[in-house]
Amino acid sequence: MTAHETLAELVAIDSVSSRSNSKITDYLQQRCERAGFAVKRFSYNDGNEKFNLLASIGDDQSYAELALVGHTDTVPYDPNWIDATTLTEKDGKLFGRGACDTKGFIAAALTAVDNVDLNRLKRPLALIFTADEEIGLLGAKYLAELAPVKLRYSIVGEPTSLQPIRAGKGYALAEVIVRGREAHSAYPALGSSAVFRAARLVTRLEAIARQLQAETHHGFDPPFTTLNVGVINGGTAKNVIAGECRFTLEWRPIPTQNPTLILDLLHAGIEEEKRSDPEFDCEIDFTRKDSGFETASESSLVTFLEDITNKKAGSVAFGTEGAQMARLGSEAVVLGPGDIRQAHRTGEFVPTDELNRCVEILTRAIAHFCY
Repeated sequence: MTAHETLAELVAIDSVSSRSNSKITDYLQQRCERAGFAVKRFSYNDGNEKFNLLASIGDDQSYAELALVGHTDTVPYDPNWIDATTLTEKDGKLFGRGACDTKGFIAAALTAVDNVDLNRLKRPLALIFTADEEIGLLGAKYLAELAPVKLRYSIVGEPTSLQPIRAGKGYALAEVIVRGREAHSAYPALGSSAVFRAARLVTRLEAIARQLQAETHHGFDPPFTTLNVGVINGGTAKNVIAGECRFTLEWRPIPTQNPTLILDLLHAGIEEEKRSDPEFDCEIDFTRKDSGFETASESSLVTFLEDITNKKAGSVAFGTEGAQMARLGSEAVVLGPGDIRQAHRTGEFVPTDELNRCVEILTRAIAHFCY
């Protein structure tokens, strides 16, 4: 099958993260077993049963010299996009939900495997297909905890316009709950405003954000850890002193920085607030702490992909499964057809020429590292 034909079959399978990915996993298992791979499924439940798939070929199924990694889930799509699960072609572009994020890469990987002579493999090859990347890398994290395979190199599918990406920032998220004491706004001495308290913390976070700019990693744009207060809610009425205020705090740490540093700085700020306001009440729910990853510029995988794509390896600020593959021992590089700016949109697409070029790149990578 061509990559185009495979992508059409993948797009036809609705694999939005809110549902089980069993149907697309069944499809991938059949394709891998037909090619001669030994397949293992690793399931977990997040309200729906989800599956990670590990397909291995070679004498040692606990090790792979090279892994090709793609996530099976997609973000939701507008119900008015009636062709979301029907691959359509126009002006050299293939449209459909997941076409570039990351079913295009998966289609290229499956086609590359069909193109190579697997009987010539001297070193083990693996295909890894994960669940729930779009809602927090959950499948890859679960797989990294299980550690069913040790990897030497991995190419992680994400839409990078076929530029090798050797480093990525992490991602951390927390909800901050600040409590006060409600009272009639005409008598402020009877209460204590949670909104005012939260505002003081947000001001401290703004100062922390400036402080973070002192530690830089010049492979990134911007070259420092970024911090954002994206949502804030507090109070119940215009004439009631707010009893509670909540805000979400997210940050994207550079790979050389511990994701918990911002929490440490925030806790220090809270302790300072308590010195002037002993009743200051604050709770932090730290929900996510994903580290970044960085593969050395002299890595054989990096230099090979730079040579074959004729593109210098770069970095990204968005989350990828590179860090989880690194936990499995891998030197990881993120690469795939399509542009991240086209992902998650109505009318998502992958250029046909990039899809076919990705097949060539992955075919040559398998031959280079596994023959």
